[in-house]
Amino acid sequence: MAAGENPPPQAGQAPHGLRAGLHGLTTRGRSFLAAGITASLCAYVFGQDALLRVGVLLAALPLVSALWLLRTRYRVAGGRRLSPHRTPAGHEARVHLRLDNVSRMPTGVLMLEDRVPYVLGPRPRFVLDRVESHGYREVSYRVRSDLRGRYPLGPLQLRLSDPFGMCELGRSFNASDVLTVVPQVVPLPPVRLPGERAGHGDTNARALALAGDDDVIPREYRHGDDLRRVHWKSTARYGELMVRREEQPLRAHAAVLLDTREIAHRGSGPGSSFEWAVSCAASVGVHLADRGYRTRLVTDTGRAVPSAGNPAATTPAEANGLLLDELAVVDHSDGGGLARAEEVLRGGEGLLVAIVGSLDSEQLERLCGLRRRAAGAVLFLLDTATWAGLRHLLPDTSDGDFEEQQKMLRRAGWTVLPVKADASLPELWRSADRTEQSSPYRDEVGA
Repeated sequence: MAAGENPPPQAGQAPHGLRAGLHGLTTRGRSFLAAGITASLCAYVFGQDALLRVGVLLAALPLVSALWLLRTRYRVAGGRRLSPHRTPAGHEARVHLRLDNVSRMPTGVLMLEDRVPYVLGPRPRFVLDRVESHGYREVSYRVRSDLRGRYPLGPLQLRLSDPFGMCELGRSFNASDVLTVVPQVVPLPPVRLPGERAGHGDTNARALALAGDDDVIPREYRHGDDLRRVHWKSTARYGELMVRREEQPLRAHAAVLLDTREIAHRGSGPGSSFEWAVSCAASVGVHLADRGYRTRLVTDTGRAVPSAGNPAATTPAEANGLLLDELAVVDHSDGGGLARAEEVLRGGEGLLVAIVGSLDSEQLERLCGLRRRAAGAVLFLLDTATWAGLRHLLPDTSDGDFEEQQKMLRRAGWTVLPVKADASLPELWRSADRTEQSSPYRDEVGA
């Protein structure tokens, strides 16, 4: 096993008893036993001693094989390693299995089987030849799913067989693993977002750190500090070498609002508007975190990940992991509005990116109100009728309402990106560049 991994679980001895051995007889073993019993009965009826000897031999062979397996005293240890533990939907992951013979005697023929959900593919089975004492065997298989979720793998099952194939006994390990299938993350181009200062997510603003390596007051000199940072006035005051604290860049905050209301989305399966919205939230969240934003995901249910002050999200990579793990299992909500999300976002955000489905007048007003609490706001407005194939049936009414919603949101200050079923996310994101945006009040001025 790789260094740092937990010790692999072991499968103990099989339960002893002739009944357990009889339950493990294979088709061949049952056939031999039935033939032996039949031949013995015929020999008794007809008085044929030679036939009786043949019948006893046929019946004894599977019984001896079962007893031999039951008395087997070698022990084996099994382990599993996923590569990777987190994989995007539609991509493959590889599962590595290792079986160690920790006993002093070699094994017979072994059949190794791993339990996997049906959505990941067929159940893998491997036939392993004789494993020498303190030896091991390694095998691997691939799994793939087009559906997000967390899927349990295991436990491993081991079947022991005698050399004649008369009997098979199963042993099971206890440990299992979880494969997380996350939404697809689409690389997004770097753009100047609304409300963003020059530079990246840190906005080029700098402030003195309130905690960390650089304290509020000059600190004592540490090995490796730059001598140019020596603060001589403090050194004279404290009688020891002191260095200046440095300014640190402020990290901008961003929130990604995901509309999970079932009534707001259309379509089903991987091609639904909901799955597009989940993938969009994952792509935007990862992109912003990589640019230096302290990003959190907020759904219409009011759930926020990572939550404020969560120490688990100390780095962008860890924050991305929490975000993707949450999006891997996010599902439709039965809510009808965005009131809970509005409560979570009441404190305001530096940048707010919302991905919403169909809106009624009440939710439209709430989104207009949310815009006033953010320095910048980008809205992916999904035209869900295109996912349901209804746009060509209702070209006048539905399309007119959708256009009117866009105008209303733009007047409120949103950078609106209308999304149709065949839209390209990178192209939409590129159109959010503030350097290419005209005034959000152009409708009013034009009027």
